[in-house]
Amino acid sequence: MITRALIELVFSAASMERWNDHPHPATFTELGKQAHKMIMAWVIARYEGETRGVKIDWTSLIEGGLFEFLHRVVLTDIKPPVFHKLMQDPRQREKLNSWVADKLSFDLERLSPNFAERFRLYLLHEGTLSLERKCLRAAHYLATKWEFDFVHHWSDTKSMFGIEHTRDEISRQINEHRDLRAVDEILAARELPERDMGLWGFLSLVGQLGFQKRWAQTPRIPQTSVLGHLLFVAVLSYFISMEIGACPVRRYNNFFGGLLHDLPEVLTRDIVSPVKNSVEGLDDLIKEYEKQAMEERILPLLPPSWRAGIRYFTENEFRNKLCPEGVPVPVLLESDIGEDQNRDSLNPIDGRIIEACDKLAAYIEASHSIRLGLAPQALADGKRNIYARFGRSVISGFPMGQLFDYFW
Repeated sequence: MITRALIELVFSAASMERWNDHPHPATFTELGKQAHKMIMAWVIARYEGETRGVKIDWTSLIEGGLFEFLHRVVLTDIKPPVFHKLMQDPRQREKLNSWVADKLSFDLERLSPNFAERFRLYLLHEGTLSLERKCLRAAHYLATKWEFDFVHHWSDTKSMFGIEHTRDEISRQINEHRDLRAVDEILAARELPERDMGLWGFLSLVGQLGFQKRWAQTPRIPQTSVLGHLLFVAVLSYFISMEIGACPVRRYNNFFGGLLHDLPEVLTRDIVSPVKNSVEGLDDLIKEYEKQAMEERILPLLPPSWRAGIRYFTENEFRNKLCPEGVPVPVLLESDIGEDQNRDSLNPIDGRIIEACDKLAAYIEASHSIRLGLAPQALADGKRNIYARFGRSVISGFPMGQLFDYFW
């Protein structure tokens, strides 16, 4: 069972502002940073797996990212330099991590006792880092650096005491991960012309989704970005995938499908549903433009062997699909994925679950703002329309409606 408290904990990261003791040109939130980190981790891990010929444990990478995210959200009041200092002391680290595991034990055990136990073991792990954990750690520092470069650009280094030390420390941490080939490739690409930036160009574009506000013309509390929204949808999709007993590849697809489903919006911006639905055929026209823009501007930044996977996540993103190895065109399903289709070899993805989580995220955004007293008519209308469609829905046997009822 997915508890309301667990969903609210994840969503609370949208209100956690980063770099709030530094001048910065935009609002960076913990939810957005963690989204960027997970996309970076996907890029680094996939690159390492292919160039080194090693198998990546994608479940370990996804859950490791979720565990680190939940850990940081619980400890958000601790300033990063203090946090990292505490983590370097074995006794303090064990005490703090045990406290975090205890604090979340009720909600995680309701989700899955095994998941709760894996969370505790992950936090208390001592010893050699797995490749998946190294990829996550490298992604963490690269995502931090991406934000910090903006902060540094807007700072008077003579007035901001200690900012050069922060820059040097971030660089030191990144350099410790240059044994990962993707990290070396990404850092080298930063100095190239835009057309040749490859993976770094892709990751930089993804980061720009953090500047795009959702419900852009509607006042809300908190304002949320498209980038943060992607992680919220991915986490919800993964939790539901656990609930329905999805096979590993299906869980992978549902997580990264949720994390990348709005990727084309970096080129077209987030267009609200009332606008897309106001003119007949406009939504289809936007979809066609997004597809063309992806082919011309985003996919060329990625290795050719990755492009079909990105299309699988971003085209017909809200349709249930199968794509067995060797099949050039995904099979679109009109019904839920059945037990006989819940197999890694069929490469299943629950577009309907991703869509329901996408709408649940919007519903929670509207409900939260209304509850806090900022309730323009657009939010009330949006909340009502979403509930009318999904408030009683059951998808692959999972009662999605109960999650909407949490926030009625």
